[in-house]
Amino acid sequence: MFKRVDHVEIIPLNAERTIRFYTDILGFRLTSREEVNVPPLKEVIYLQLGDTTIEVMSVDDPKMRAEVPWQIGLRAIALEVEDMAKAVEYLKARGIGMSRAPVDLGNSYRGEIQDPDGLIVELRQWK
Repeated sequence: MFKRVDHVEIIPLNAERTIRFYTDILGFRLTSREEVNVPPLKEVIYLQLGDTTIEVMSVDDPKMRAEVPWQIGLRAIALEVEDMAKAVEYLKARGIGMSRAPVDLGNSYRGEIQDPDGLIVELRQWK
């Protein structure tokens, strides 16, 4: 019946800034961009990395969420990395610091960065 997670939707404060972050820094590619006339929705942008799709929804007057890391709802987008140390260095060279330094969880290493609107992007290297 249910096959897979099709995509993750995010609503950014600034769609262009978010697109640049996910494409220029994280390596997603822009696959589709459509204007939509369904207020408050203005535009839908699809970004893809491997089999993962992020739907960036540009809306009129987006609102920031509360700054509580353990609030109910979507917490993070998680990306698998081949080498955590190399990923950290790559991000550092582009001005992206770790919001949570990588830790050894036994079966994996896990760290976090944030996108331009503060959405957590988890980095995971499986052992």
